[in-house]
Amino acid sequence: MNNIYDYTKKDLENYFLSMGESKFRSSQVFDWLYIKRVKSFDEMTNLKKDLITYLKNNFSTSFIKQVAKEEDVDVKKYLFELFDGNKIEAVLMHHDYGNSICVSTQVGCNMGCRFCESGRLKKLRNLNVCELVQQVLLVEEDIKDRISHVVLMGIGEPFDNYDNVMKFINIINDPKGINIGIRHITVSTCGIVPKINEFANEKIGINLAISLHAPNNKIRDMIMPINKAYKIDDIMDAVKDYIKKTNRRVTFEYILLKDVNDSCECAKELSNLLKGINCYVNLIPYNETSNIKYKKSDKVTINEFYDILKKNNINVTIRREFGSNVSAACGQLRSKQIKRKED
Repeated sequence: MNNIYDYTKKDLENYFLSMGESKFRSSQVFDWLYIKRVKSFDEMTNLKKDLITYLKNNFSTSFIKQVAKEEDVDVKKYLFELFDGNKIEAVLMHHDYGNSICVSTQVGCNMGCRFCESGRLKKLRNLNVCELVQQVLLVEEDIKDRISHVVLMGIGEPFDNYDNVMKFINIINDPKGINIGIRHITVSTCGIVPKINEFANEKIGINLAISLHAPNNKIRDMIMPINKAYKIDDIMDAVKDYIKKTNRRVTFEYILLKDVNDSCECAKELSNLLKGINCYVNLIPYNETSNIKYKKSDKVTINEFYDILKKNNINVTIRREFGSNVSAACGQLRSKQIKRKED
């Protein structure tokens, strides 16, 4: 049975029209699901009884389940159990500008980035649209507040689940849906060039972030296997085309790994790579995990790296660190849960 949360408003319009109903019914259903937040068709009191019966017989309103939560200052990390028993994570961060959630897009990840906890657990499947949407709904329910910003940067590679991700964005951006502003939504990719090109043609104003993490192919080959398929030059060409088509600034994420990509030479090389591009760099202190050999760069090194980029007129920030007392690394809470079962 199809889950009602898999459907965009347009999908429901087409569905209702195909069964001889008014397409306005889709707005009514969306209002109940996303504005009034009911979880049962029986509560949709402005629908005809025979339509309610039909919907109950043809659609599910089932929800994924929250099974664990860890909290620290301004951060909550959630572990959700999906309908098939698999687990994924979402992270809520409180900022002065609102509440931001980082959602997962896949069960596991096949990109295999050497520094990433998620990459240790291979992809089992893509998340369905409803499993993406319900991460947002359940966190809003838990905090009893609105989420203002969504980042697709959790477990998985969003562009490896492209169609479902685009439907998810449609639903959370829809004024009759969760109603999150399009410029408050960010999609992060490790650099799947054909999908960056496809995304550029969407021209919908979503923020694009590139997980770069290296200034040259030698280092990136070593820490990010995707670079063997799509070299830095290929990514930069796709980014420039994206900027030309959308007139949108691109973010480059750069996790600083001790003695790997954090030298002054790397900072200078990165500055040269990005010179003249409408972008900014988000320097990210590494979240260490006992399962992976990489270490966090010290504060002096991070600040030196930052200073070199600034002196070369690169827009740059150092990401605020969240969750030092929780399973901060992406995929770490899920990994701990799996390990407990194995033990």
